[in-house]
Amino acid sequence: MKVIISGCGNVGTAILEGLLKDGHDIVVIDTDHKTIELAVNNYDVLGVCGNGTSYEILSEAGAIDADLFISVTGSDEFNMLSCFVAKQMGANHTVARIRNPEYNNPAFEFVKKQLGISMVLNPEMLTAKWLYNVLQVPSASSVEKFSSSDMDMIELLLKDGSPVLGVPLYELRKKLPLNFLICVVQRGEEAHIPNGSFVLQSGDKVGVLTLRSELHKLAKAFGIEKKPAKSVIIVGASKIAYYLSTLLLHAKTSVKLIDKNPEKCLEFAEKLAGATIVNGDGMSQELLLEEGVLSADAFLSLTNKDEENVLMSIYSQSKNVQKTITKINRDELIDISDNLGLDTVVTAKHVVADALVRYARALENSKGSKIETLYSLLSGSAEASEFEVLKDFKYSGVCLKDLKLKSNVLIAGIIRDRHVIIPCGDDFITAGDKVIVITAGESLFDLVDVIK
Repeated sequence: MKVIISGCGNVGTAILEGLLKDGHDIVVIDTDHKTIELAVNNYDVLGVCGNGTSYEILSEAGAIDADLFISVTGSDEFNMLSCFVAKQMGANHTVARIRNPEYNNPAFEFVKKQLGISMVLNPEMLTAKWLYNVLQVPSASSVEKFSSSDMDMIELLLKDGSPVLGVPLYELRKKLPLNFLICVVQRGEEAHIPNGSFVLQSGDKVGVLTLRSELHKLAKAFGIEKKPAKSVIIVGASKIAYYLSTLLLHAKTSVKLIDKNPEKCLEFAEKLAGATIVNGDGMSQELLLEEGVLSADAFLSLTNKDEENVLMSIYSQSKNVQKTITKINRDELIDISDNLGLDTVVTAKHVVADALVRYARALENSKGSKIETLYSLLSGSAEASEFEVLKDFKYSGVCLKDLKLKSNVLIAGIIRDRHVIIPCGDDFITAGDKVIVITAGESLFDLVDVIK
């Protein structure tokens, strides 16, 4: 597809990297000449320097015949106007980054329709929902939900003493009377789609497909059970913190938010009835002890300063807080955070990039299926895709054992009439099914792509 991205900041660059992996033709627009020069030199893209709402600039970028136009500058209003102009010029689909909570309500749907915006991206809201899911299953470092069932994909880090270590996977399935499938394992720098004889080791990161109702039983069986977070401390009065606090308060979770900006604290106190707002420095160990970090179920460092977030999280883990989550913006710090043993790390731009890649693939021509859900797993080393099987899927009714699948591809789950099937060789796929596929080193645009 021909894709135009207006705005090459952190979010725009992450989207650019994600879409490039899928082979799209990309043109980037930015008002800063150095930013455009950097993008053109570092990536296989064309660049146009100028204002993304300008007819002349959009014409130069090729908006007239663009398949997808994405505006992710720092201004909501600019993004909306840019999408409107691009749509009027002929762009097929448009996506706008809109962060202001006032624009994220049902009444805005009318404006969105009039402007011809196909999709609204709110990085902070997407990240807050991701964090909320993790806090419901704190044993996991990541929780991804599929669209049409109670089946989730969770990531777990195996440590010394786990009862699943040293046991072949086929024996593990027999020993544990639960509906689950270990789909992918990251060991060091490599991702593996394991077979039945694969043996888990300490330090492995595993992606497990399981029923939502059995998540806590599974965590207990793996020796890493943690109770759902009912008391949460958040440092940093950010938009992510606002959206997350709203979700937590609605779920009757105790929320304490700390920020050193008194104006921010006053704003949050007015908006978040039921939360405890503390004006103070989250870097102060004395303050954190005073505010009950020792008794909190979860601690989240969500400030805009990566180094402070890392240091606060290290302190939280040293005090044995059962769940610690760290927001990091810079990619170079993510590997360092892994080496430091941080529990869970979130990067908003990667959450957004996943959403855009999923949307772009859904726009591709169908060959008997359509993609509904797409997640990046294990720091991007694998993917989980959910497809709806259409009537013209040519392998409908064929037993899985008779399909010649590509290497590093696993059909992990079939959802039929909301009934979940962990498939074996005698199972088959048919029209109307939702099929979950795990891949390592392979991008899928259609379910038929799993076949050699």
